[in-house]
Amino acid sequence: MVGQGVLRECLLDPGVESVVVIGRNATGQQHEKLDEIVLGDLADISAIEGEISGYDACFFCVGVSAVGMNEEAYGRVTYDLTISVARTSAKLNPVMTFIYVSGSGTDSTERGRIMWARVKGKTENALLQILFKAVYMFRPGCIQPLHRIRTKTKWYAAFYGMMGPLYPVWKLFFPRYVTTTECVGRAMLKIAKRGAPKAVLDNQDINSIATTDRDLALAALSSFVHLIEGQQTLLRSPW
Repeated sequence: MVGQGVLRECLLDPGVESVVVIGRNATGQQHEKLDEIVLGDLADISAIEGEISGYDACFFCVGVSAVGMNEEAYGRVTYDLTISVARTSAKLNPVMTFIYVSGSGTDSTERGRIMWARVKGKTENALLQILFKAVYMFRPGCIQPLHRIRTKTKWYAAFYGMMGPLYPVWKLFFPRYVTTTECVGRAMLKIAKRGAPKAVLDNQDINSIATTDRDLALAALSSFVHLIEGQQTLLRSPW
């Protein structure tokens, strides 16, 4: 779900020259900037090294629910896969910015009681040791899917289906814990271009980075409109 949102923002951004998507299944999208590579085993991308060099950023959105999984199995997908892709990416693109989609509640100490949080924390800590230009961890909480984006995980889909009507309430009373697929994608792009003041970014950080430029533009437009209205008043007042 997050990957779909990020891809949408990449394709819409005129500052993005090209995008290569690596996944287990094709997205079904067609775009002049988009190339797709479908791999059955994402843990080994050595065979496609020639196709993924020269890129400025990697947005790593692969993930799996920990429900019903033991720590070893969850670690293979969450830790082993991520670090394997990251090491290959760093070797090919040492000046790349790597952004990892983690999760709210991740345990950086790696010693907590919650299994998935420990594994996510271990993954984040290992990524920070890999020699990229920069590495950032996104820790979103509740993500609202926009633009007809849907999750492929059935119980997630059921949850988001029930949550849909409640998003306005959540945003009103718990704005720090709610973001959208659009905000996540826009924040990733802005950080890839300009960086960020810290490596670990929570929901509030993501929303702030994603909306800063838009808010400034709206404020400037508002000031401009007020200025024009004031000039009209001054011009008309003598008559």
